[in-house]
Formats: sequence, C-alpha cells, structure tokens
Amino acid sequence: MSSSFYQSLNPFTEEIFQEYTFTSNDEVQRTLQQLSHSQKQWSLVSLLEKQASLRLLKQELLKNKETLAELITNEMGKPLNQSRAEIEKCTTLCDFYAGIQSSVFEEELTIDDTKTIISYKPIGVILLIMPWNFPLWQVLRCAIPAILMGNTVLLKHAPNVPGCSLFIENLFTEAFSTSIIEYPIFKSCFVSNETVAELITSPIIQGVSLTGSTNAGKIVASLCGKAVKKCVLELGGSDAYILLEDAELSRAIDACVTSRLLNTGQSCISAKRFIVHKRLARDFTDGMKEAFEKKTYGDPMKSFDLGTIARKDLRDGLHSQVQRAVETGATCLLGGYIPKEKGYFYPPTILTDITPTTSSFDEELFGPVAQIIVAETDEHAIELANSTSYGLGGAIFSRDEEYAHNIALNFFHTGSVAINDFLRSDARLPFGGIKESGFGREMGIQGLREFSNCKTIRFS
Repeated sequence: MSSSFYQSLNPFTEEIFQEYTFTSNDEVQRTLQQLSHSQKQWSLVSLLEKQASLRLLKQELLKNKETLAELITNEMGKPLNQSRAEIEKCTTLCDFYAGIQSSVFEEELTIDDTKTIISYKPIGVILLIMPWNFPLWQVLRCAIPAILMGNTVLLKHAPNVPGCSLFIENLFTEAFSTSIIEYPIFKSCFVSNETVAELITSPIIQGVSLTGSTNAGKIVASLCGKAVKKCVLELGGSDAYILLEDAELSRAIDACVTSRLLNTGQSCISAKRFIVHKRLARDFTDGMKEAFEKKTYGDPMKSFDLGTIARKDLRDGLHSQVQRAVETGATCLLGGYIPKEKGYFYPPTILTDITPTTSSFDEELFGPVAQIIVAETDEHAIELANSTSYGLGGAIFSRDEEYAHNIALNFFHTGSVAINDFLRSDARLPFGGIKESGFGREMGIQGLREFSNCKTIRFS
C-alpha cells in the first residue's frame, strides 16, 4: 500500500498537487487518547461557552472562504461558485446551533406527582467517516451537533480531499481553543479502510457516523453491532421526483433540472429518477432536454454550470451504468459519452424508456444523468417511486397541495419529501433515510441528540 495513498488530484487538470502519508498507528492511538482526555474536559464547559466557539467558527469560515472554496474546487471539481455556496451554507449550522436553548438538553416532568429529569449527555469520542462530494458541509453537519453535545470528534475523510480534511481541523482548532481544554476536540487522520475497522472497535470510540455507499454502511453497521456502538448511516439513494397528472409543468422542470445538475449531479439527495404521468411525459421530456442542452461544463474555476466528476474511476463507472442501461432497454436522448477534452467531465445526459427491468432503475447514478419514467396513473407513479431499495428523499409536484401532502405523509416511503420544489438539506431540520438509505438523523434537534445518553432521573 502506497505511503502517499491520500492525494490531492485536480480532476480538471488530472494532476496531483499534494500528497499525504498515512497517519502512523502510534499517532492514531495518541490522538484517540488526547480526544478522550479533552472530551472529559469539554463536556463540563457551559453551553454558552460552546456556542461562543461556534460563533468563532462561523467567523473563521467567512474569513477563509475564498481559500477554502478554491481548495474544494481543486480537490473535487465543484464549480467555484458552488464551493463558496457550500461554505456559506455551513455558517447556517453555526447560527442554528449557537441559538438553541438549554432546555433542549434537559427536560423536567412530573410523573405520578414526582419530579423526573430527562437529560441528554455526551457519550465520548465520535468517529466521522465522510465523503468527498460536499467535503465541508457533510463534515460540519455531523461534527457541530456532536461537539455541541459535549463529544469530541475524529474525522476520517475521503482520500481524495485530504487538504479539506486538514483545513477543517485547523478551523476547529482556531475556533475551539480554550485555556480549559488541554488537547483539541477535533482531529483528522489519514488511514486505510483496515485501520478504520480497528478504530470502530476501539473502546475509546463510542459512536460512528458514516455518509457513503450502502455496502460501506453494511460493513460499518456490522462492526458497530458487534461492538454494541451507536451509528448513524446516510447511504445515498435513487430519489424519485413524482409529477402527478395535475403538476404545473414549467415549475416542475425548473426544480428537476436544478436538483439533478447541482454539484454536477453528485449529491445524495438530488433527483435521480423522474416519474411522470403519461399526460405530461412528452412535454416534460422536451422541456428537460431543452434545459439540459443549455447547460455548459468546463474549468470549474470559471463560470460554467457543471464542473467535473470527482475522480476518473467515478466518471468511468457512471458511463458504464449509462451503457448498461441502454443495453437493457433505455434510450439515450442526450449526452451519454465521455468527452475528448482533458478532465473528468461527463455531459448532461437524459435516459428515457426506463422501466423496472432497466439496469439503472434501482441504481444511484452519481452524476448529471436524468432517468425519465412514464407512469400510467398517479397511483402507478407512487408505486414506481417506492419500487427501490433506497429511501432517502424525493419530491411531489401537484397543483393540489393537500393531495400531495397526503401522498408524502402516508404513501411515499422516504426520509424527506419536498412539495413543488427540489429537496435540500437544512441545518434546522432532521435529515436521513430509511431502507438501504440508512438510519439515524443528522441536523436539527434530532441530530444533536443522536450521540447522547438519554438519561432519566426520578426523585422520590
């Protein structure tokens, strides 16, 4: 195994611009001991002091926005303006958690005329195993609530964004350094998958949060189960956007295009499958094709709509999925080829004639590829939307919001649903999935309490 396995490779220039050696086992063990020690101190720091550090973190994010945005774009190919937007979105996490009240951590009840306290306390050191597609947002939306609860965090970031990993560590060091805490409360490490498995079973690690593939989630869940440790899994999906018979077409097309192509299509909650009532299918397909044809791709540092796919193997894998879909009955209406120019680009692509027998019907296409599926009725559309092993998010388009709400609430099997808009995550709201999209929730009050001991104290 190469000592420089963690590499910063620009997916536009296809050139390595920084290499990082693995963190030694001795250093990993020393880091675990330091995080365990600092957690005991950090857990005793007042909520107001913790929130003051969050406000400093927001200042650090804004102060370093341009440098960090360029690093994100250079490491994973996101358009620069979207990298800036990711950093700005992270400040909403700081704002939300800096504003919560102490009552979130402790409730007093009267049960059988006696006082009862329900208190939420930290559990220890939390391991984050994070992906590359939103290299800042994904980390902070897990780390901030865990740290505010009083835990400390060890980050194992994706191997293609090591510069982001170190930058995040430095941000936390700057914002959360206090005279009370001897060691940092947040550290990153560069380790192999084998070492990650050892970390999960370490008695110091008390919880694990993973955002990644379903296969990775199954491995992590198995290891956590054997060690009897809490884990939160966000495993992506094949999100369906349902256009019911009475959908407002232009509004739906705008939302569907935005969702599918944001972050060059590399988003867990972006629309993957468009399930359209047959009455709208032709006009929807024509509208999507017209909109996709106007989208440009190129140097992510310049003003293009799309950047690159993050790695060559991911781009090639996406293309293979498109090819298999065509071989199993799909029609490639637009795109569907690997461009000749340098860089790991993939053009906006539309697949039609998708049915449940098409290979890609239940796959996550992580790139700018739209699948259009025609439904005979609204009921058929719902059936098709639920005919997947995933259940992360989705959207419903209908002029009758009460009708759409009833479907979202009772018949659409997914963790989040948007009505007449594209789905997006929000610091104030819980986020996560069901089925093979994982379990547990990030963000909101629910995310704050995921890595806590819900302790009940009853008085006589």
